[in-house]
Amino acid sequence: MKISVIGCGRWGSFLAWYLNRCGHEVLLYGRAGSANMARLRETRQNDLLSLDGEIGLTSDLSETVEFGEILVISISSQSLRNLMAGLSSLGLEGKTLVLCMKGIESGTGLRLTEIVAEYAPEVKTAIWVGPGHVQDFLQGIPNCMVIDSLWEDVKKELVEAFASDLIRFYYGNDLIGNEIGAASKNVIGIAAGVLDGLNMTALKGALMSRGTREIARLIVAMGGSELSAYGLAHLGDYQATVFSPYSHNRMFGELRVKGEPYEKLAEGVPTTTALLKLGEKYEVDLPICKAVDSFISKGQDPMEAIGGLYLRSLKAEFW
Repeated sequence: MKISVIGCGRWGSFLAWYLNRCGHEVLLYGRAGSANMARLRETRQNDLLSLDGEIGLTSDLSETVEFGEILVISISSQSLRNLMAGLSSLGLEGKTLVLCMKGIESGTGLRLTEIVAEYAPEVKTAIWVGPGHVQDFLQGIPNCMVIDSLWEDVKKELVEAFASDLIRFYYGNDLIGNEIGAASKNVIGIAAGVLDGLNMTALKGALMSRGTREIARLIVAMGGSELSAYGLAHLGDYQATVFSPYSHNRMFGELRVKGEPYEKLAEGVPTTTALLKLGEKYEVDLPICKAVDSFISKGQDPMEAIGGLYLRSLKAEFW
């Protein structure tokens, strides 16, 4: 199978490495002028892995689309609209798009598959979400992930094509829940980093429990299944997001508390804005998301943001 991977950051480069390892022909795309692509062209390495010589490299988007039967996309979620505007004019008929990002468009609250549908409504699209860090996979530590799609044949084809001893895939059956769950776990990751920065790590258990309930309520209001919040896309990804030293969102929250800059991508920042839009639209209270937003966007003291959660009215745990 011929697969094009769009995005040559750490995760995109890993996906190219992984899919080549699964026996597929792989072409990896990076923008012209990308420092990541320049390094890969020169050394075929980044700071985590080395790419096999069989993996092609290109900065030509037309070549990328023409090559791949499947287009695996791994870029910033907030950049997807611009990418789709370019891809839609290149002839996507017969292609399958696989979104490997976890986010929601901050300005609109749209899920990523909804953005794809605006530009290519006839193209079959899937998401690939769940726990896993490049560093762990490269050490041979396996994990479980989810592939979901509105098209049953796409799910079956992708799970069979992508499965290996390193990743066990499950078939998703709730696209809304898995997209919202995968994106929102990054916001919980920021909250976890705040707790670490405040030396309040013991509260992470409560954060995970209440965070999952909060997101479950939103998923249900949007028409998804409550169970998805407890699946691999959300709760199942908490270890990698809430505890792992490799978690960008957790580290962003921790360093923000300490007043230190964080230069890497933390998808949970724009996702917080998007979730609050969705909470307002669907009339769902999202207290943890609001606390995170008050800290990262409104400059509230992190102790006050956390303390505000304790001043909420008393209620039953499950209602």
